[in-house]
Amino acid sequence: MYKWIWAILLSVTGVSFCLGQHLEGCPALLETTDGEQVTSIRQWERIRRPEIKELFATQIYGVDPCAKVKTTYRVIEEDSEAFDGKATRRQVRITFAANGMEHTADLLLYIPNGKEKRVPVILGLNFKGNYATTSDPAVLITERWVKGINHRAADSLRGCTSSRWPYERALERGYAVATIYNGDFFPDHVDGYAGSVLPMLYAGSRVPDSARMKAVGAWAWGLSRAVDYFEKVPELNARQVMLLGHSRLGKAALWAGASDQRFAVVVSNESGSTGASLARHKKGESVSRINSRYPYWFADNYKKYNDREFDLPVDQHMLLALMAPRPLYVGSASQDLWADPSNELRSARLCGEVYRLYGLQPLAWDREELPSVNTPIQQGTVAYHLREGRHGITAYDWEQYMDFADKYFK
Repeated sequence: MYKWIWAILLSVTGVSFCLGQHLEGCPALLETTDGEQVTSIRQWERIRRPEIKELFATQIYGVDPCAKVKTTYRVIEEDSEAFDGKATRRQVRITFAANGMEHTADLLLYIPNGKEKRVPVILGLNFKGNYATTSDPAVLITERWVKGINHRAADSLRGCTSSRWPYERALERGYAVATIYNGDFFPDHVDGYAGSVLPMLYAGSRVPDSARMKAVGAWAWGLSRAVDYFEKVPELNARQVMLLGHSRLGKAALWAGASDQRFAVVVSNESGSTGASLARHKKGESVSRINSRYPYWFADNYKKYNDREFDLPVDQHMLLALMAPRPLYVGSASQDLWADPSNELRSARLCGEVYRLYGLQPLAWDREELPSVNTPIQQGTVAYHLREGRHGITAYDWEQYMDFADKYFK
């Protein structure tokens, strides 16, 4: 009972709070750094949202140097008879040029055939290379660093992650699907910086070293570059892009969605620490653990908060709030305790303050306890589900995310 007494006192005094294992103070979502209460969309969009986004950039994900990048696109392979004629497969090499340097990334795109209108797109990065997402023998094998023996891709691994990419089902439902290997923007290892897009972007930049992007920032930057291409493709509706990210790529998807409002629907699948899950908690992966194990993911400034989560000027519900008023879906798994489903749920609930500001229904779940497994909560503009099972992304997850997107795209 004492928790609720404290909650009432805190709310009366205008202090934002969250409930974890214990009552723990969170930064106020709708209060500016000058102490002004945010009560209108205008205040949110002109004052508070930019404040929050800058804090996430400088303290966690890194500051985009906004380099002047010349981008070209070259279709290196195309076939209109993919999946027995159900789709057109297109492989596009994107070349970026800036500061006297070049960098490339390969996009794999499947577009459903026979559609009279522009189709919506599901976009996500992948972990092992485009060729690993499908058994389609025409998909090119990456030549970049990959996890595994000798860190080289091999045809024997073709389609090894295909269960995470149900292309044919998405095509049946009327979606195009696009993916890029995350290693095309930043190889996922501690020495990946040199082979990433970042040396090109930061050449001559005045952004302090401690506030520069690393892997997650580079991955988020790359996701936006895919949308740049979609805007040039007549078969695609670039205003109907669902951004889907799993695990560490869910962290990147959330930061991309916060940074680029062209993503119409944003989906975080088990993104955990520094993704959808609140930092102020005692369960699952902590700030110090993620920075110790993956020191190359976030800006160096983030390491200041190792074992000092309560000193962070933001928490992850504020990141989720940056998606508003766009639809947002947070997915968890019952056995994925490292990602901390309870704090992913709390974060999805707390961000609802901003959705209410827009007159939209937040997450339709007002309880602290997790919902039953495999019982999606999709009534509001913020959705959530707790899938039965371990860390991963499954056909079940995809079906829920496409059901949710259908409400807005169809």
